[in-house]
Amino acid sequence: MATLLHDAVMNPAEVVKQRMQMYHSPYKTVLQCVRTLRRTEGLGAFYRSYTTQLTMNIPFQAIHFITYEFMQEQINPQRQYNPQTHIVSGALAGAVAAAATTPLDVCKTLLNTQENMALSSVNISGHLSGMANAFRTVYQLGGVAGYFKGVQARVIYQMPSTAISWSVYEFFKYFLTKREANKKTPC
Repeated sequence: MATLLHDAVMNPAEVVKQRMQMYHSPYKTVLQCVRTLRRTEGLGAFYRSYTTQLTMNIPFQAIHFITYEFMQEQINPQRQYNPQTHIVSGALAGAVAAAATTPLDVCKTLLNTQENMALSSVNISGHLSGMANAFRTVYQLGGVAGYFKGVQARVIYQMPSTAISWSVYEFFKYFLTKREANKKTPC
């Protein structure tokens, strides 16, 4: 449920960010981008990639959690508070999840940006919609390798983020658990 709500809020923000990052972007400000998209493409433009976003984030989170737990079993089987193991496990979990879901991210980016040069090179006029169409278009543009464009940057971006997230989570879990244990211990 958290992923559904998060993506419903963040998908429009991602669309605007990616439209502004495009080479030769016509938008000078966020507000200009939002207004122009709404006027020329409608509100649907902000959610064109929503199902792809969900299709990417749900497996990302599943892979992420499974990999973190697996790594903790391997390098911290006693499940002690150990910041180094939480950082390593978190970083590797983020790397694996990011790499595995890169094809979905590439399709999402194409849906969000509607990059004219890419679409016109495969004779698509108008707006690309739907994950199946995005998958076909990415394959037409770059073959199997096209699905993994930017995989290194995506992995490098996710590793510190997930390492920090897990280490902060484990710290507070340790801190709060220890605090509760101290309350129950008689003096």
